[in-house]
Amino acid sequence: MRIMSTSLLVSAAIASTALAQGNAAPFTVAETGQGFASIGDALAAIGDRRGTVVVAPGSYHQCGVQQGGDVTIRAVTPGTVIFDGVPCEGKGALVLRGRASTVDGIIFQNIRVPDGNGAGIRLESGNLTVRNSLFRNSEEGILTGDYDGGQVVIDKSTFRKLGRCDRDLDCAHGIYIGRLASLSVTNSRFDQGDGGHYLKTRTARVTISGNSFDDSGGRLTNYMIDLSNGATGTITGNEMVQGKDKDNWSAFITVAPEGREHSSAGLVIEGNKAGFVPGLERGSTFVANFTDDAVRIGANELAPSMKVKDRR
Repeated sequence: MRIMSTSLLVSAAIASTALAQGNAAPFTVAETGQGFASIGDALAAIGDRRGTVVVAPGSYHQCGVQQGGDVTIRAVTPGTVIFDGVPCEGKGALVLRGRASTVDGIIFQNIRVPDGNGAGIRLESGNLTVRNSLFRNSEEGILTGDYDGGQVVIDKSTFRKLGRCDRDLDCAHGIYIGRLASLSVTNSRFDQGDGGHYLKTRTARVTISGNSFDDSGGRLTNYMIDLSNGATGTITGNEMVQGKDKDNWSAFITVAPEGREHSSAGLVIEGNKAGFVPGLERGSTFVANFTDDAVRIGANELAPSMKVKDRR
């Protein structure tokens, strides 16, 4: 499993903060060479076209909204750029509503909003690709709306100290993908959740492969993977460790707990490893299926006290 070292991301970002403070134009549109003082102005300059915003090293207390186009937002060096503590529109550090968006090598942290859904990235239209990025200490890492045809791809990224279930508000989660076409999450890490699920999706199709779900430092968390309305696809080669401080420890993976909107017949779950922190044994279920769809559960390495599956 190849996941970018979080310690390298953090140390690089801290060391480079001063550079941004001395750079009058830290956001550069690669295609034109034009520089801007804010991410919002750089995105506006691209408009409805295709373009890349290259971000200089530093910690930025600002946010940006993409109103159109096909835009890439890329750190000069992965892990040297932090968007810290400032949401746009009461939603997220980046609010994306273009045709397509790519985010590469960015750290998002300390995003909170009154409705409890403060996210590093809020996706409202188009496709999204996220690579080599870190989401931490926020209410949500990535949150999307519901719309036809959207595809989300996440690779080599970390989701840490995210989620919440408090203040009589709906829970927030590490990743919450709405009613889009598909979700792919590969080679990524989820840990130290603060409530809700680590990965929640309503997409019709999923690829969840080669990830680490480490709940040993979690607090009042729920499921590792929640396929809220069912899905086809694959969940393979993941490692999952359940911790002691759970709000709901009954299952690791759930299929359609909020109602069946998609068939899960043929969903493949195999080659995963799941267990508990040392000294803990529970009768948790690996896959809790809330439908009669024939989910294909292959060979997985499970703790002795776990049940492979149940129908709920």
